[in-house]
Formats: sequence, structure tokens, C-alpha cells
Amino acid sequence: MRNAALVLGIIAGVFGMVVGFFGYGYTAAVEHFGEVEGLAEQVENVEQLRLLAVLSPLLAIAGGAMARARALWGGILLLGSAAGMYAGFGLNVFTIFPLSFAAAGGLMALAAGKPDEPKAHF
Repeated sequence: MRNAALVLGIIAGVFGMVVGFFGYGYTAAVEHFGEVEGLAEQVENVEQLRLLAVLSPLLAIAGGAMARARALWGGILLLGSAAGMYAGFGLNVFTIFPLSFAAAGGLMALAAGKPDEPKAHF
């Protein structure tokens, strides 16, 4: 389960980076060029979206990388990443895969109570 959490976390982080780049770029473009009624309107909380666009993929990659050695910490980071993606971008066609990969990887890492290694996190 730790290997699956590692792979899912890294994939979630890479896909989350793509979503984060577009989210951050969208807010910057609307800020620079101005709003277009009905087409490009600024989000309510720009700083929150920008912060979550950077932190959520970072947490997913870090959580996936930690999942083998420290499954509890990795699982917490992966679930935090999924919560951050949901809070920042919601559940839509672009976020469903990174969000679900991070959540599934986080649950797998937390469920790895009896690891292959002699040291468990419970």
C-alpha cells in the first residue's frame, strides 16, 4: 500500500501542478488585462486560490515521497493536499483526478498500519 500511495501522490502532485499553473495564471491574467463580463471574471479570494495552487501540489508530492518511510505523515499530507485542492478549485473535470488520486493515496498510506518494514506508525 505504501508503494501505491507513493505513486498516486506523485501523479496527483504533477496533475495538481498543471491545475495550479492554470489557476494562478488565470488570476494573474484577469488582474493584468481586466475583467470581461461573462467571460473572464476575477475569483472572490485571489490570494487563497494562489496559495492553494502552490501548496496543494507541493503537499501531494511531499506526501507521496514520504509514504514509504513515514506512512502516517505522508497520508496526512496527501489528505491535506486533497482538501486544499477541493477548497481552492472545487470538484470539476480538471480537478477530479488529482483530487481523487491524492485522497486515495492518503487513505492507502494511513491504512498501511502493518507495513512491510518492522516499524509501524501505530
